[in-house]
Amino acid sequence: MRKLILCGTALIALAGAGEAARAENFPARPIMMIVPFPAGGPSDTVARITAEGMSRHLNQSIVIENVGGAGGTLGASRAAAAEPDGYTMMAVSMGAHVSAPVFYPNLRYDPRTDFEPIGLTANAPAAIAAKKDLPVNNLKEFIAYVKKNGADVKQAHGGIGATSHMACLLFNNLFDLHPTLVAYRGTGPAVNDLIGGHVDYYCEQAVSVAPGVKGGLIKGLVVSGNERLAALPDVPTAKQAGAPDYQLNVWSGVFAPKGTPKDVIAKLNDALDKTLEEPGTAEKLAKLGGTVPAKAERGPEPLRKLVHDDMDRWAPILKSAAVDVKPN
Repeated sequence: MRKLILCGTALIALAGAGEAARAENFPARPIMMIVPFPAGGPSDTVARITAEGMSRHLNQSIVIENVGGAGGTLGASRAAAAEPDGYTMMAVSMGAHVSAPVFYPNLRYDPRTDFEPIGLTANAPAAIAAKKDLPVNNLKEFIAYVKKNGADVKQAHGGIGATSHMACLLFNNLFDLHPTLVAYRGTGPAVNDLIGGHVDYYCEQAVSVAPGVKGGLIKGLVVSGNERLAALPDVPTAKQAGAPDYQLNVWSGVFAPKGTPKDVIAKLNDALDKTLEEPGTAEKLAKLGGTVPAKAERGPEPLRKLVHDDMDRWAPILKSAAVDVKPN
């Protein structure tokens, strides 16, 4: 019996040594970062800024793979099922983790338990933008226009449960608006159609509409929250525009599949933290309407708590506001 116990102890020690060796040599090959939305959207933009910095600090390339569809849940499902060895990460905004469980009851993943948080990457308010020739000049006129025209007004979103759907759903509910919803596979295609005048308005992270607003291709009507953005200095805040209750902060984070070794998570978080500490990262995010989270908010455990807290806080709001909403 004593020999068996010694053998078991030795195996445990060897396993621990193996984990340490893997973490010490990690990463030995390129890492994949899944973005559950098409290229060109806010999640993709923030992911590419993040991946570029992390790859430098890890001395290893990070390859972006866009897996769009179903409000980010297709890519999230793929990431959850990946080998938990540190060579697959997922860069995602709050939609796929917070609102998706409300709208997709048969999800193939549980945001609370099927991922290992690596760290929070960015915070961004939402912005509401309209097509260039919509006959409105401010938010008050816009609300009146949508109320008058009802279902003839087309509102784009990047998939049921995506942050663009969530941001507009809350706004529409706040002002009792009932437009026709037009679904896209992500922010990039939705913004392109907004610029082309094929839809009337869109609500999404400011990062996604700032270039179009600054270029005069679309109209910026309001940003959620109480502070103007450097990226959209001429767009009023919710309070200034007469919608003080339109408060929404969209966060972005990086996750790994459940079971990824803690030492590997620590290495990835360290690379992320160093990236976010670089002045260039803050400058890039600021130009797009985002901000770098405070250092105390960026670790794995604060991100885990944020996911749990936001799921609890938003679920009843979303259920109440979207009783009749069904996934496409």
